[in-house]
Amino acid sequence: MTLRITIPDTPTQVHEQAILDVLVQHNQKMAGPSGYRPVALLLTDESGATVGGLYGKITYDWLFVELLAVPSDQRSQGHGTDLMDKAEHIARASGCIGVWLDTYEFQALGFYRKRGFEVFGTIEDHPIGQRRFFLRKQLIQDA
Repeated sequence: MTLRITIPDTPTQVHEQAILDVLVQHNQKMAGPSGYRPVALLLTDESGATVGGLYGKITYDWLFVELLAVPSDQRSQGHGTDLMDKAEHIARASGCIGVWLDTYEFQALGFYRKRGFEVFGTIEDHPIGQRRFFLRKQLIQDA
């Protein structure tokens, strides 16, 4: 088989899925089924519209929090704490040993540290002049 690199003008979900299928096949061969499970906790307004929330996924015994957003006029009212508490509850109930996420320097590093998260990696100048932090929180200490 001869392979070549092709660069589509507009990448689609079909392209993403084709690559993911190859990766999942390899991962399952090497580590077994990942137990992939999406997690979504929505903040909704009076009309039922989603105005923020938490989105993540459970794979290989860890919950990855991909997105956490609270409307700026609703911050510091406990919504972020409530979302993270519920996400950690879901993670524990699913047998996860930890939660991990990333955040930019201008976002919520202090919030996550107060919740017991520790930095395990940093990218300097991402964006330029700022840092991106990778954090984790062990839920089961003996793991």
